[in-house]
Amino acid sequence: QVQFVESGGGLVQPGGSLRLSCATSGRIFSMSTMGWYRQAPGKQRELVALITSGGTTNYVDSVKGRFTISTDNAKNTLYLQMNSLKSEDTAVYYCNTPPFAALGRYWGQGTQVTVSS
Repeated sequence: QVQFVESGGGLVQPGGSLRLSCATSGRIFSMSTMGWYRQAPGKQRELVALITSGGTTNYVDSVKGRFTISTDNAKNTLYLQMNSLKSEDTAVYYCNTPPFAALGRYWGQGTQVTVSS
């Protein structure tokens, strides 16, 4: 059974910081590229950050320089450090691996991030 469990979201003021976590199986982390996705109300879900099993990262332009994707030493937890948050970052954030995401499979409940004064 494949599960992704996101946590760490909440309400934060513009300019603030938040760190999201994603727990899944060690097998997934050892073999797969992992990503963070987000979906705002009325908008399509978008990929915001990727990290390969070798540690190579990539980001959508809107979050470059502000967000950092990483894994822990055991490679069983995925993180998204979000700094200098903007109201436009408000969304439900999900983790997944791109092959499953492309098939519409294994999406978790996500974690809500709200950036507001």
